Amino acid sequence: MYSRILVPVDPDEPSSWSKAVPVAQAIARSFDAGVTICTVVPDRVAMFQAPWTSVAYEALLDKASTRLHAIAREFDDEDIGKEVGSGSIAGGILSIADKIGADLIVLSSHRPQMKDWLLGANAERVARHAQCSVLIVRD
Repeated sequence: MYSRILVPVDPDEPSSWSKAVPVAQAIARSFDAGVTICTVVPDRVAMFQAPWTSVAYEALLDKASTRLHAIAREFDDEDIGKEVGSGSIAGGILSIADKIGADLIVLSSHRPQMKDWLLGANAERVARHAQCSVLIVRD
């Protein structure tokens, strides 16, 4: 049923991968599917941390990639794919999902706060716009 599972993570927030990756791995074992973790470097972060050169921007993406490799090592699974995107968080996740041909996105979500009701959470945006199934794992 599933062949490629995408797990978006925030390298600064362990709760974004601590439950979602094991859930994705269990589903992957059931369907003999591959798992890819990804992160997105938001444009606003790139604007402040690498505003002037493409070299600084590439260094920012390389740092994100290095952090993904460290997260993947925590799960002792050398077959976990790693992807780094850019743009808006939800848009970057959806772009990576299209790029790798994901047929399931497994992501963590926090309890909604008032700002989420006004602005909408990234998990909600991904679930609403994804072309594939989405599983949201709560704490």
